Amino acid sequence: MTAQTNSEYAIDVQSLNKNFGDKHVVNNVSMRVRRGEIFGFLGPNGSGKTTTIRMMCGLLKPDSGTGSCLGYDILRESGNIKRNVGYMTHRFSFWDDLTIRENLDFVARLYELPNRRGVVQKSLEDLGLASRANQLAGELSGGWKQRMALAACMLHTPKLLLLDEPTAGVDPKARRDFWDELQGLAARGISVLVSTHYMDEASRCHKLAYIAYGKLLAQGSAAEVIASQHLSTWAIYGERLIELQDALRGQPGVEQTVTFGNVLHVSGTDGAALQRIVETTVAAKGLRAERIDTGLEDVFIYMMSRSADNFGGEARRAATSSPWLDGGASCARNSSSSAATASPSP
Repeated sequence: MTAQTNSEYAIDVQSLNKNFGDKHVVNNVSMRVRRGEIFGFLGPNGSGKTTTIRMMCGLLKPDSGTGSCLGYDILRESGNIKRNVGYMTHRFSFWDDLTIRENLDFVARLYELPNRRGVVQKSLEDLGLASRANQLAGELSGGWKQRMALAACMLHTPKLLLLDEPTAGVDPKARRDFWDELQGLAARGISVLVSTHYMDEASRCHKLAYIAYGKLLAQGSAAEVIASQHLSTWAIYGERLIELQDALRGQPGVEQTVTFGNVLHVSGTDGAALQRIVETTVAAKGLRAERIDTGLEDVFIYMMSRSADNFGGEARRAATSSPWLDGGASCARNSSSSAATASPSP
């Protein structure tokens, strides 16, 4: 079958399902990613993001469902998909005892690229790696490993990048530089599907999808995802906010309380009831409160807290035990977990 290159979608999948034993890890997921679009894929750990990505690019066969990637059928034409996709996993899988140049040259040989040396040199220059070309990959920091992995993904000029938590554990500047590169690639018409736990990265995506324990709960632009949950949010400023948080939980109109440093976010779907309890509480305690725009972080914590773990647990309350919270300040994974990692494209 010839790829439908005139399709407006780089990814178009319907009703994907995958089971591992008695665990339904991807449950009826449908998704469309337009060409030249950066599409953010979000959700708590163990929600099926990686499994979904692997099915989309032909690395894993779904139990049921259909779809296409770059116009190729995901069930019958996985070989064609792999040749046109760059895939970065969340685990660094290059060779520590080879230099950056040697790693890239090896990947170029796998793809049987003509003018291999010229392609590798251009990739080194394009990604700012030329000055470190002879440095061993095992000696690189997380940010430089990430940059080398992106260079490897781009060697064969793919039309789609699938990036699985590519910036986990990477410092803020390296993350910003990486996303600047992605914006430039998208401007050139390359589609990007990226999973992330960082809300600042999610805000830079054209579209978002949120998956929780195998089920796709929301997708659309950031504004559309926020609006879909119908949350009102208030910020309360002051001290001893943990005590205030405990006092507010369970009050009429209060569905979520999350502390961010010296600010407490209080959210609920009944805006009038929420306003009454907040204004009464702050007046009694002499605190200051203001109604604020609900943010992506508020929304994703809210959705996750209402999702049942498909490994048998009860719905978990994100406001008290959320892997999205890092020191109460941002939805980021603990940087002590695995560094930004990647493997050669499939």
